[in-house]
Amino acid sequence: MADDADRAYVAGLALLARRELAEAQLRTRLARRKFDEEDIDAAVARLRRERALDDRRTALACARTEVRLKHRGRARVVRQIEALGIARDVAREAVAEVFSEIDETELLEQALTRRLRAGAALTDPAVFRRMHRYLLGQGFDPGRVTALLRHRAKNRQSL
Repeated sequence: MADDADRAYVAGLALLARRELAEAQLRTRLARRKFDEEDIDAAVARLRRERALDDRRTALACARTEVRLKHRGRARVVRQIEALGIARDVAREAVAEVFSEIDETELLEQALTRRLRAGAALTDPAVFRRMHRYLLGQGFDPGRVTALLRHRAKNRQSL
């Protein structure tokens, strides 16, 4: 039994060496490898004790990636972190910490600029609606999205 728990621990360590995983993800992957539930519990407890497994750290890493590389808004980032199996309060704390380091308006501007095609004008109602729907889907605040799009349309800014 202890030998199987050690094997589950080593397998978990190998998985975590490749990338940050949430506890729920690690449990699923160990279960797929046919480890018993008791061995998985022992391995996860040991990994947590040794700080190799930390849902808060995983949530922060995910939030930073979603914001800095993918230009996503708060709501979408929280949903993404929760989809990893991380508790909602941990997800919200991580998102609040990451968003305290950036300018949300600038992030929204970057997301719009990246999506708006060359020659597309926000004065066209179909383009306006498409951009609005896209930015809401990316998790940005509806009020900020509408204000930015109206401002850009009014100033006839396009790419």
